[in-house]
Amino acid sequence: METSFAAIAEPNRRAILGLLASSERSVGEIERRLRMPQTSVSKHLRVLRQAGLVEARVEAQRRVYRLRPEPLREIDAWLEPFRRLWTAHVDALERHLDRMERAEKERNR
Repeated sequence: METSFAAIAEPNRRAILGLLASSERSVGEIERRLRMPQTSVSKHLRVLRQAGLVEARVEAQRRVYRLRPEPLREIDAWLEPFRRLWTAHVDALERHLDRMERAEKERNR
């Protein structure tokens, strides 16, 4: 999992993962969508591939990349306790704002 976190720490690699989340894409498509040089895209894809986050297949003259969900599920499972904590804080804030709104309405009557 450390390798996955190291790979997604870089913003361009997260952008590539974001593109691949909706569909598989060729290096050229990623290059055009992110306006990055082909050498940079290839470098980032190599890191993502080595981390196991993406895989490639050859289609005619090009390589097409797609996400590998397993490492992302592992990260998601690790984040779950933090997500619950965050949700609890957001819920508490929402209740507090509701109380403030009701109190304001009472004062304005």
